[in-house]
Amino acid sequence: MPYVKSISIRTTVNKSLAYILDPDKTEGSLFTTSLNCLTNAKDAYLAMKTVFEHFSGEKFNAPLPVNGKGSVKAIHYIQSFDPKDNVSPELAHRIAKAFARKTFGDDCQIVIATHTDRKHVHNHLIINTYSLTGHKFNDNLTTRKKIREYSDRVCLAFGIQPIPDRNGQSKNIAYNEWEHKRRGTSWKEKIRIDIDRLIGKVKNIDELLFELEMLGYTIKKGKYISIKAPEQERFVRTKTFGEDYTTESLLARIRWRDVGASVTLSGEPSPLRDDYIRTLNDITELARTGRKIQSKRYRSEPYTPENDIDVYKISAQLSIINRDNIHSIGELEGKIQRLKSEYENARRELNAIIVKQEKLEGLTEQAGTYFSLADKSELSDTEQLSLKICRQTLQSNNISDRSDFERMKAVRQETDKKIADLKKTFEDCEEKYEVYKDIADTYYSISKGGLYF
Repeated sequence: MPYVKSISIRTTVNKSLAYILDPDKTEGSLFTTSLNCLTNAKDAYLAMKTVFEHFSGEKFNAPLPVNGKGSVKAIHYIQSFDPKDNVSPELAHRIAKAFARKTFGDDCQIVIATHTDRKHVHNHLIINTYSLTGHKFNDNLTTRKKIREYSDRVCLAFGIQPIPDRNGQSKNIAYNEWEHKRRGTSWKEKIRIDIDRLIGKVKNIDELLFELEMLGYTIKKGKYISIKAPEQERFVRTKTFGEDYTTESLLARIRWRDVGASVTLSGEPSPLRDDYIRTLNDITELARTGRKIQSKRYRSEPYTPENDIDVYKISAQLSIINRDNIHSIGELEGKIQRLKSEYENARRELNAIIVKQEKLEGLTEQAGTYFSLADKSELSDTEQLSLKICRQTLQSNNISDRSDFERMKAVRQETDKKIADLKKTFEDCEEKYEVYKDIADTYYSISKGGLYF
């Protein structure tokens, strides 16, 4: 349930920008972005100042008058989400960007930051009261109502339900939803088919959910995975589709499919291996005698012990234990801790360089616009304003001529390559960490004796 409130900024726009762009609140500036200005407080302030003063004829940093409130220089919107909605920082930031473009258009100057330092994730958006084309944005009861409506619509598109209206009456459902409800058509089979088709192509659960979103489904990921087709009225949990579609089964079907179930035993003693072999024999016997809940690896084929996802998962994990010569749970835990440290270091390094890349992208775009406009013999009023904004941005970042521009483009290309290499290292480390952690979790469940019996 998203909630939007607004704050009119009549002075100290620079302090407000610095506050929302605080790296400690945005995971090292990872969840920050902007439109028609750079994503740092200094350059964003200068760009907004230029546009405001051009159209208003007033000073952007003018103090408050002795009498009256003074002009609104910028509007600060805060879009908050209920913790119950389980909105991730990534999803919140996507919602904020879509909300900004849908509500204010492509010619506004706006800075967006998603804060993760509280229990509930929330977005901050600061918009210049004048757009690049001179459109004036106002903050009053009428505009706030429309903005909240836009926020609700965007959030609904991402599967986040809005706050009910005061009378508790729901809005009329769309005709296709009514027709679907009248016919009683089940979408579960279609969703199953799409999941089964994608399972063989994706690397992890997040990629599966992304691909489902690309097909038009709306996804909610919390304790359980819920999904809704465009024609559906309500979300349904994937676990209601059957044992093969619980979160655990989906993870197993993706994570272990390429490992193989062949087990090669070495001669070295391994208590961990012995426990796995004993458990594998037990659950295979349960599956063979019909005393186990059926959970197919391949849904289209008949159920057999060889087509049981749990049998396959234990076999695949045993292959990893033998391949990597893991003797004990203590040794496995040590590997997990080292991988976790490597994973966190790689994540921090990757996040930092992504922030650098985004700044380079913004500067490259501004420089390209500047040199393109500088070559034109005649400029419109809007183009003259853009040229002025770009010029001050380049000066602020020590870019004085085309040679500086070319060097910056070369640095950006190097940064892109470094990001690609880091992503590969990060993904490999993450995958191995998840595999080892899954083995450890399975082992502890086996030790308690309650996993398959």
